[in-house]
Amino acid sequence: MTRPVHLGYNPPSGQRGLERVDPATFVPDLERALAVMAPVVDSLWISDHFMTAERFRLECWTLLTWVAARHPGLSIGPIVAAQSYRHPPLFAKMIASLDALMASAAAAEGIPAGRPILGYGAGWAEDEYTGYGFEMPSTRTRIAQLDEALTVMKLLWGGGPVDFEGRFFRLSGATCVPAPTPRPLIMVGGEGPTTMAVAARQADWWNMLHRPPPQRREVLDRLDAICEEQGRDPVTLRRAMYLTVFLDADAQAARARAVDRTQGAAPPFAGSPAELVDHLGGLADEGVDAFNLVFAGWPDTTDLELFATHVRPAFGRSPAAPTPGGPT
Repeated sequence: MTRPVHLGYNPPSGQRGLERVDPATFVPDLERALAVMAPVVDSLWISDHFMTAERFRLECWTLLTWVAARHPGLSIGPIVAAQSYRHPPLFAKMIASLDALMASAAAAEGIPAGRPILGYGAGWAEDEYTGYGFEMPSTRTRIAQLDEALTVMKLLWGGGPVDFEGRFFRLSGATCVPAPTPRPLIMVGGEGPTTMAVAARQADWWNMLHRPPPQRREVLDRLDAICEEQGRDPVTLRRAMYLTVFLDADAQAARARAVDRTQGAAPPFAGSPAELVDHLGGLADEGVDAFNLVFAGWPDTTDLELFATHVRPAFGRSPAAPTPGGPT
């Protein structure tokens, strides 16, 4: 029996300094990519940025809704949404509304419904905060806002009415109907100890970057220790990883394309499908068994086809679901 591993796909939402994105052909390019990947992945993720690299970017939640309308059986989420960009009570309502619409669309097609996933973080892109006029308080304050935002959103997902008086957010008789049942899965991204503590208290999953082995072990050990400090069994917090992939039938060709990126703090994988199977399996052995995969070949779909044909079948499907014993 093949090991279950959650394999998610993160296509571009615009130019992010990796793929060859042409604004004029972006939508048909995305449709071709989804035709390959939607049937084989467990989830789809969109980065939450407004203006990076060469500035062409589609807004994250709008694009996710576009995907959900076409693939309502596919779980979807931002990787990760910046808390500051959307008022949390409104964002909770947006997520609940999309959950209901996906369920209805999937029922009409006679398929199991995908779910919206809340990938959430404290935000960091100063140029976007400044450009769009968002206040950017200190990192500590943004993380405190993230923590309180999750509390508010969970309360609203119970349906309400909700009265809440917090440090940052206030609700008075707020309702959220239809209420999502069960509540959406929450994944918190961030490797600092304060963000990890928020994940330990509030999240079902936690997301990290693809670090070299010594740094990766250090980060995972730190997460375990923080979970224990917060009174949580570490095994109930699922580990997910954001991983860029250079994939080619010729492993040396893949490594040649990735050579300028391999020395960074979060190096990509570069190699053949068989090597990717081994690498993902090794990471799962370390306790990371959910992945948000970026493929560098865009708009060409050869790497996606290699993944679908040779990598996906090596692992069992693993739905986007909380680990038993996690937070309510």
